[in-house]
Amino acid sequence: MPELQTTNHKLQTTNYKVGIIMGSDSDLPIMQQAAEILKEFDIPFELTVVSAHRTPIRMIEYASSAKERGLKVIIAGAGGAAHLPGMVASVTILPVIGVPIKSSNSIDGWDSVLSILQMPNGVPVATVALNAAKNAGLLAAQIIATSDETVAAKMKKYKEGLNDSVIDKVKKLSVDWPNSFDE
Repeated sequence: MPELQTTNHKLQTTNYKVGIIMGSDSDLPIMQQAAEILKEFDIPFELTVVSAHRTPIRMIEYASSAKERGLKVIIAGAGGAAHLPGMVASVTILPVIGVPIKSSNSIDGWDSVLSILQMPNGVPVATVALNAAKNAGLLAAQIIATSDETVAAKMKKYKEGLNDSVIDKVKKLSVDWPNSFDE
C-alpha cells in the first residue's frame, strides 16, 4: 500500500462561513441544494470533495483546520457507509450537519441515514433527512443567524414566506373544500 501523504494545504483564513463537503463528486446533484440555499441568504461557502475512505489525511486536515480558516459550520454529505460526517465531527469543534445520500451502492439510503444518525455520545452530528441538503443549508443558515443579524432578518423573512405560501394554498383549497377551522 502506498504511504499516505499529507496534502500540504496552506492554512489561510477565508471569508467562507460554511464548508460543504461530500464523499464523491457523484453527490454534487444533492449537495448543491445546500449551496443554492446558502446563496439565497448571501452566506459565503466553500464546496469540495473530501472522502473519509479514499482521502483520510485530506479529511483530517480539512476538518481540523476548518475553525482556524474561519468556517462556522460544516455540511458533510455521504452515501453508503457514510462515515464522512462522523469522522469530520470527531476532529473539529464546529457543528457538523450530516446529509445522508441515497447512492448507487446504498441499501435504499438506510445505511447512510443510520450511519450518520447513530453517532456515539461525545461526537454529535446533526442529521437531516435522506437527500435533504436544502435543509442542511437552512440549518447552517440558522446557526449563522445566531450571531449575524443580517442573516437572522433574512431567515425571518424566509420563514414568513413559508407561512404565507401555506395560507395562500389554504385559501385556494377552501373554495372547493370548506371547513369549520378556516371559516
